[in-house]
Amino acid sequence: MKKILISCVVLFITTSLSAQLKQHINPDGINKPKTYSQVVKVNGGTMIFTSGIVADDANGNIMGKGDLKAQVKQAFENLKIVLAAAGAEFKDVVKMTYYVVNYKPEQIPMIREVRANYLPTENPPASTLVGVAALFHADVLIEIEAVAVVKKQKNTP
Repeated sequence: MKKILISCVVLFITTSLSAQLKQHINPDGINKPKTYSQVVKVNGGTMIFTSGIVADDANGNIMGKGDLKAQVKQAFENLKIVLAAAGAEFKDVVKMTYYVVNYKPEQIPMIREVRANYLPTENPPASTLVGVAALFHADVLIEIEAVAVVKKQKNTP
């Protein structure tokens, strides 16, 4: 019984600390979006900033040439690898910025459909989508930046 009680207390404290680390806010007086948060407030933790992640393979070859949906999927897969290397997951992401070449509003449902397979539906990160004329390579259609926050780890420099 003592062991179960201690486990419950540890679980409660861990959950409480996690909830205190990030606060997702959609205040009254502005639109309350379902697919992103207007504000994410962070109290402590280790911040992780990614470079712009694109749809390339480990050798730098652009995947899904001419296919935005394929590139969005590949970019999210690459982002998953990058986050894991830094000790984070998609649930730890607090801010995302998408740069889409020749963006058209009718593309947003497809982008949302793909990202729904990766991002949490409850307390999603703050998000910005920017239409651009071009990125660093003619075959790259999307670039994604992310900021994540994880609980400080003991051996983190």
